[in-house]
Amino acid sequence: MTLFSVAGKTVVVTGGSRGIGRMIASGFLDAGATVYISARKKSELDAAAEELGCVAVQADLSTAEGVAALVEAVSARESRLDVLVNNAGATWGAPLAEYPESAFDKLWNINVKGVFYLTQQFLPLLRAAAGPEDPARVINIGSVDGLRVPAMENYAYSAAKAGVHMLTRHLAQRLARESITVNAIAPGPFESKMMAFALDDPATRGAIESHVPLGRIGRPDDMAGAAVFLASRAGAYLTGAVIPVDGGLSTGG
Repeated sequence: MTLFSVAGKTVVVTGGSRGIGRMIASGFLDAGATVYISARKKSELDAAAEELGCVAVQADLSTAEGVAALVEAVSARESRLDVLVNNAGATWGAPLAEYPESAFDKLWNINVKGVFYLTQQFLPLLRAAAGPEDPARVINIGSVDGLRVPAMENYAYSAAKAGVHMLTRHLAQRLARESITVNAIAPGPFESKMMAFALDDPATRGAIESHVPLGRIGRPDDMAGAAVFLASRAGAYLTGAVIPVDGGLSTGG
């Protein structure tokens, strides 16, 4: 199974204390990787790190100080970084007439700027891990809402996630010459704090599942499997891809 092995790799997962980030971190740990997770809330972060068996670094990646703190913490312990998973993000829903400017500022800072500048500042460690036969990997977490117009009025979120997809392609083209691949996963509905308002209500959950061609909400292994694939030898020839992990939702079925 060496084709799909990530054993011994060093991985950073932002927003790794819950939801999709935790699913990905757990998948890498189960596959034998060394994992660092970051989040803003120290109590949740420390609890998750203890439960998972990984390293916690508190950081607010919507700020330059938070980005620097995470990079410095990992650099103090590691000489290379094999995989960076840019998962940290936020959402904001409100009717069109009431949608605040602050939503665009907040979501742009964490969902797009944070992805760009964290990748930029981790480049020395990514370059140290990169090689033609086994590139270093950057995996950005976009969204199916960045591929199609969602039912919910989350204007800034959808726009920011579409930005993540284009940023992924842009970075992929630039960094390919350095043996660093950059791909994005566009999740559909998964169990997370962002989706709890909908999935915790049985009627709403059923309505969402009815629009997913595969008829269900995503499971932790669905997300972990996609990330591990992209980080393994099996995914070494992919770069600039945006992969929907959404049960077929983005097909419009």
